[in-house]
Amino acid sequence: MACTKRLRSGAARRVAPAAAGAFLAVALAACVGGPDGGTRVAREPVPATAPADTPSPDAPAVVAGSRIGTGSVKVALIVPLSGPGSAVGTAMRNAAELAIEDFQKPDLQILVKDDRGSPEGAREAAQSAVADGVELVLGPLFATNVQAAATVIRSAGKPLIAFSTDAGVAARGTYLLSFLPQAEVDRIVDESVASGRKSFAAMIPETAYGNAVEAQFREAVARKGARLVAIERYPAGNPGAAVARLASLITGPGAQADALFLPDTPDGLGAAAAALAKAGFSPSRVRPIGTAVWSDPRVYALPALQGGWYAAPDAAGFNGFAQRYQARFGSAPPRVATLAYDAVSLMSALSRQYGSQRFADTTLTNPSGFSGIDGTFRFRPDGPSDRALAIYEIRSGAPAVVSPAPRTLGPSGT
Repeated sequence: MACTKRLRSGAARRVAPAAAGAFLAVALAACVGGPDGGTRVAREPVPATAPADTPSPDAPAVVAGSRIGTGSVKVALIVPLSGPGSAVGTAMRNAAELAIEDFQKPDLQILVKDDRGSPEGAREAAQSAVADGVELVLGPLFATNVQAAATVIRSAGKPLIAFSTDAGVAARGTYLLSFLPQAEVDRIVDESVASGRKSFAAMIPETAYGNAVEAQFREAVARKGARLVAIERYPAGNPGAAVARLASLITGPGAQADALFLPDTPDGLGAAAAALAKAGFSPSRVRPIGTAVWSDPRVYALPALQGGWYAAPDAAGFNGFAQRYQARFGSAPPRVATLAYDAVSLMSALSRQYGSQRFADTTLTNPSGFSGIDGTFRFRPDGPSDRALAIYEIRSGAPAVVSPAPRTLGPSGT
């Protein structure tokens, strides 16, 4: 199915449909995989790819219960404006305001609700949103808060588009607009096999994130008909014993694997790379591969990962967004701020184009998908999202695109 054409300007415009029932593309300026909330949060399975910067004192103050826009179509944005994750929540609120401005004041009204970074706050915010008559809810950010809000929103018969990276909280009517690690695993395995890699080994930390990606990695390798040589798990920050157990399979001329999957944070990768180098690992012989958590200058500098590949959204988009956000609010946005921007832009486009069916499940889950700052994405009927991702190679301490993000998405699960 063809996807709607991406707009490259800062404000949304109508484009010609690319397929029957195709949507308005969402205009954005621009894009990397990251976590629930930018900073590391113990409850969430995915760590950040970039720190969440607190908005500067000069940025407009955020008032709990504030409104963005004056349109007739009411949508709630539930994010933490106080408590855990408040810096990220504030940035997402700012990004929503930027989207309304860029979309030239659409017939949309965003009711901003503070969930206080807690399930109780999320439940109360959801109840308030329903009482205010919203048609759809954006957020929350953290998985436990999504679960709490979803029970209220689904009972009211309204859809919810959340920002959690925990695919386990997705369900029919509870959609995830986020950077899901499962999509990154599929993309990096697919591209590795396409480039000739046929035997995979993995070193995976014993973390929630590691648990989330291991099952997907096994499935992706099997689906592509490749060989799984070995998987070693290790305590976070302590990979030495795992490297020793794996050394005979990934080092020397007799190495059985030709790709080594390393889905760890920048800090964890520093320890893993040092242990691999000590064991004689050669990235030119066995290619290191990873997910979007590699998008960090600390990772690019590691000798053991030179030549390594990782999957992430095209970075060009986020860079443009970050410049406009900085100019508007006086601070650098956390990586996940684009999710709120894309969500509000999408709501603006759908409300302009689809009338009473603007937020129907069939509208939200159209297989043609949508185009946003972070590239093409779509919601699956069961809740998770598919996302077009690029493949980057670390070359001389910097990332370079070796396979651009596709403009269209193939069938789910392929």
